[in-house]
Amino acid sequence: MINMDKLDENIIKLLQDDLPLSQHPYKSWAEVQGISEEEVVERINKMLKNGTVRRMGAVLRHQKAGYGVNAMVAWRVDALSADKVGAIMAACKEISHCYWREVLPSFNYPLFTMIHARSEKELQSIIDRIVKETEIYEYVVLKSIKELKKTSMRYY
Repeated sequence: MINMDKLDENIIKLLQDDLPLSQHPYKSWAEVQGISEEEVVERINKMLKNGTVRRMGAVLRHQKAGYGVNAMVAWRVDALSADKVGAIMAACKEISHCYWREVLPSFNYPLFTMIHARSEKELQSIIDRIVKETEIYEYVVLKSIKELKKTSMRYY
């Protein structure tokens, strides 16, 4: 068990939100906590090192970045080919998510990819390229009709 104090918990809460757009993004966090910016950075580095925080990264708001055509594409792939095909698909820059999932026998498309494109034509071009690279010809395109909720996981 890793020992964390209230300050560590507060920093984790802040890490789950957007990073301030500033040359010193941790400065405002430090001021609110009554500590130095350096201490905030030290605590974050300690949490990364001990595994309390696994990673930090940017989240691209794909709709705002011009990627208005997004689809979940489910592929019919056998279990023996899943790792090889999944690695090829996961390497595609237009794919943000690639999962092998348990599915019902009536829906035998267990490999799921989330593809982001700027147009329907581009989406189909990406799918065609993946088909050519993987030789997986059976797939279904699942499009969202309406976004009902989109939030990141909160741990504190």
